[in-house]
Amino acid sequence: MPEKFLVIGSNSFSGSHFIKKVLDSGYEVIGISRSKQPLDIFLPYKWESNHHLSSSFSFRQLDLNKNLTDIIDIVNSYKPSYIINFASQGMVAESWLNPTHWYKTNIISQVALHDELRKKDFIKKYIHVTTPEVYGNTKGNWINESSEFNPTTPYAVSRAACDMHLMSFFKAYNFPVIFTRAANVYGPGQQLYRIIPLTILSAFSGKKINLHGGGKSIRSFIHIYDVVEATLQLAIESKPGSTWHLSTKESISIKNLVIKICELCNTNFENVINISRDRLGKDMTYLLDSKAIRDEFGWSNTITLDEGIRETIDWVKNNFEVLAKLSWKYEHKL
Repeated sequence: MPEKFLVIGSNSFSGSHFIKKVLDSGYEVIGISRSKQPLDIFLPYKWESNHHLSSSFSFRQLDLNKNLTDIIDIVNSYKPSYIINFASQGMVAESWLNPTHWYKTNIISQVALHDELRKKDFIKKYIHVTTPEVYGNTKGNWINESSEFNPTTPYAVSRAACDMHLMSFFKAYNFPVIFTRAANVYGPGQQLYRIIPLTILSAFSGKKINLHGGGKSIRSFIHIYDVVEATLQLAIESKPGSTWHLSTKESISIKNLVIKICELCNTNFENVINISRDRLGKDMTYLLDSKAIRDEFGWSNTITLDEGIRETIDWVKNNFEVLAKLSWKYEHKL
């Protein structure tokens, strides 16, 4: 019998790609998300004819804030060996508008979940997918996993608090948590409000988008395929209580990223961008040193930024008729 995975936040960009990776690797999976499944073009595990999909994967629409009892009932009956949690209230700028929503989802409801999961002795590993934003501005330095937290937004504070809570459970109860923090993840199927698909849509449609602060901030972008490859390996092989950075070794300003996308789409930067003021509390750089996973497990990122952007351009192009009719803005859900 193959070991079982439970993926919380299965409709998310990273969660849906991880499900495809796990199914392709021969495991059984249950996915849980608060929203119903989106269009198939946002679910990579539906892009190919997977003969194992119907028998190896099932989906449950459940909200961590409202349906904890139902989620735990599934855990008790399914008895997954591995639980991967991608669920969180995301988006930095919007967290200033309704900070209590971020704290409820990312701290209170997560703590309630973990307090139940710590009692389940059949769980081998619990992978908590967290964020570089807990560190705050890395000030142009590539930082390692032992760096101190310095969150600067309600979103980042909520994630840092949950991470610290989980470490207390590891120390007190030996709860088998493993933390992953990935640099800016991208690829086909990403939410349309993210900078790479948004810029591609703008280039194809002629509809301009805002470039906050002129795009001066520095980021490192990593392809989703490399991230899910690492996440599965860490779930199986790494030790509880450990933290791992997933990142490339290259960085780029958001402005230069947009220029690169425009060039690959054969359009001019000026046709795509309006310069707007920067977002409140925005950190200038997030640069993660991924030496630990490279040395320990021999992992490396395999997809270059140009290759990944071209693949994402193809995804947008092939689905443009549908994508052009959808909202390109983040829509907040309670």
